[in-house]
Amino acid sequence: GLFDAVHRIEDPHPRSKLDCLGRSRFDRTLFLDADTLVLGPLGDLFDVLDRFELALAHDVRRATELIRENAGAPTPYAFPQLNSGVLLYRRSPRMRAFFAEWARRFVESGGTRDQPVLKAMLWEGDLRFWVLPPEFNLRRVTLLDAWEPGDALPTILHSHRLMDHMRGGAPRISDPVALVEAERAALEAEWKAVGGRDPDPFRRFLGRRI
Repeated sequence: GLFDAVHRIEDPHPRSKLDCLGRSRFDRTLFLDADTLVLGPLGDLFDVLDRFELALAHDVRRATELIRENAGAPTPYAFPQLNSGVLLYRRSPRMRAFFAEWARRFVESGGTRDQPVLKAMLWEGDLRFWVLPPEFNLRRVTLLDAWEPGDALPTILHSHRLMDHMRGGAPRISDPVALVEAERAALEAEWKAVGGRDPDPFRRFLGRRI
């Protein structure tokens, strides 16, 4: 099969991954959410852990209340939530303690999203972490339409479209080209929902404060 070992999750819940992260038997682990797609070799990605204990990418939609939600003291806009769908980390007592505290505080918060707690812990603590460039957790797949040839190499795509077949019977997407097409359609629907695109790309944002 694809896996050397499969571990049954006891007492599963929507954020069971928090209970599992600290149990990795590997010295260096790359955790991936189920709605990710790896496009090619990871290169020297794991070498980041020579200097840092944890690596992850910023979340998108930083101007929404959902992503600005806090589970501790408010943080600056320039310290947003980080996306927990792609996590690169070392195995160490310090990281196991971090994951255990994350799980504990998530339950204590009574919320449904783990990222506000993660943001608070990274802001309050002294864990050495690195923010990965977006190509290692490409949540906004339509960025590919804006990139110039030398900008980046898309490596890990992360899209809810990859799970649509489990929600409403839509066809399963496993091809990157089909995924980009689905994301383009979703992007147009998002703009249509707020009145459509504006020929002036900045006018919609004038007067808004970070």
